[in-house]
Amino acid sequence: MAPDAAAAPAAASASGRRFRLTIWALVGLGLALLIGANAHLVYVAFASRPDCVPHAKAPASHGPALNGPALNGEPPIYRAARSAC
Repeated sequence: MAPDAAAAPAAASASGRRFRLTIWALVGLGLALLIGANAHLVYVAFASRPDCVPHAKAPASHGPALNGPALNGEPPIYRAARSAC
């Protein structure tokens, strides 16, 4: 048996292992990025406390329906379901 014949399968095996290691490293990097992005979204959701915005406090007694299309060119009147202000 020639020395090159024995070295070929070992080289192919090493490059296959390197390829699999690269794939698993990329999968791990993608998962770390996904987890980091979700953690950032949760942090921003809890850290940001926007000021109260003006909205109708009571149900509309006139004007277009709350969820319907605008009538007579008037914009719909929105109100918070449960106001925190």
